Amino acid sequence: MNGPNYTLRELTLYFLKLGAIGFGGPVALVGYMHRDLVEKRKWITEEDYKEGLALAQLAPGPLAAQLAIYLGYVHYRIIGATLAGIAFVLPSFAMVLALGFAYVKAGGLPWMQAVFYGIGAAVIGIIAISSYKLSKKSLVKDWLLWTIAIVVAMVTFLTERENLWLILTAGIVVWLYKSPPKLSKRLPVVVLVPVLLQASAVLLNEKLIQIAWFFFKAGAFVFGSGLAIVPFLYGGLVAEYHWLNEQQFLDAVAVAMITPGPVVITVGFIGYLIAGTPGACIAALATFLPCYLFTILPAPYFKKYGKHPGIRAFVDGVTAAAVGAIAGAVCVLAKRQLTDMIAVAMAVITMLLLLRFKKIQEPFVILAAAILGLIIKNYL
Repeated sequence: MNGPNYTLRELTLYFLKLGAIGFGGPVALVGYMHRDLVEKRKWITEEDYKEGLALAQLAPGPLAAQLAIYLGYVHYRIIGATLAGIAFVLPSFAMVLALGFAYVKAGGLPWMQAVFYGIGAAVIGIIAISSYKLSKKSLVKDWLLWTIAIVVAMVTFLTERENLWLILTAGIVVWLYKSPPKLSKRLPVVVLVPVLLQASAVLLNEKLIQIAWFFFKAGAFVFGSGLAIVPFLYGGLVAEYHWLNEQQFLDAVAVAMITPGPVVITVGFIGYLIAGTPGACIAALATFLPCYLFTILPAPYFKKYGKHPGIRAFVDGVTAAAVGAIAGAVCVLAKRQLTDMIAVAMAVITMLLLLRFKKIQEPFVILAAAILGLIIKNYL
């Protein structure tokens, strides 16, 4: 393996910046990483990126955070993975912590609905363009990969959830079609072994232990990216433990969409509402710990066996399925968010701007959309 053409400090600073200004949710974030690290800076190869995306899609937890951890691992192993993960999550965690403090002090965030209206429409445009670029890059002109992507996109749209078994099946189909195993040889198999850790009771009260275990399960057992974790959180937070009411939960989802970085960082906001700063820290740590472990533990095997034709074919199939799932998720989000013609127009204008002016920065689009949302909801 060739040595890296970048330093660990440069990589850490990149993920710190992405965590601070990376709007758009997991679809957009994985697109930014490909654009910045593969296409522009050429720090990461296309093969390493695809392996990371496949691993992130296979394992439970937030897609974008897992990909960031894996890309940190590529050249700098455990220390790179750790620093990349922390740098990516830290800025948005600080923001949701501040929002949680303001929310509690103000008794709610009534302006959030207006801001979310504008930002939500722009975000749909941003992630649609990211999905389009990712599809062109990953699927090229391979009819089998395009077929898989279209089928998975349709299933994701109709069921409104990602199907892990369908994604695994896609990998197996491409593997059997492109590089069928020979009976005389054993194909290396990467096994993902779930790692379950019990939270220590030392220095933690009963409620904090409950928070730690609940959010650890959320990170360890929920497959899918970004808002796919929302149904699990709703069932536990509102229906089972009654830690939040309906309005607080909806506000927490809105916070996830108006802050940069991984969407799942809203668990920090939720943890703050439940038990203050300790609750926020424990909720975030418990949610992201499984995705960290599920990335660094199988990563050496992906690096060791990733060049094998069978593994490469499997990764291609999983990547195609991941692209399809992302495209389906874009359609689901659009159906929920674009509820009137003004929102549709804002999304379309966002897409046209990003296609026409390729150097335009997404945060400026988000800021303009937020201002438009406030104006439209308050004065029109």
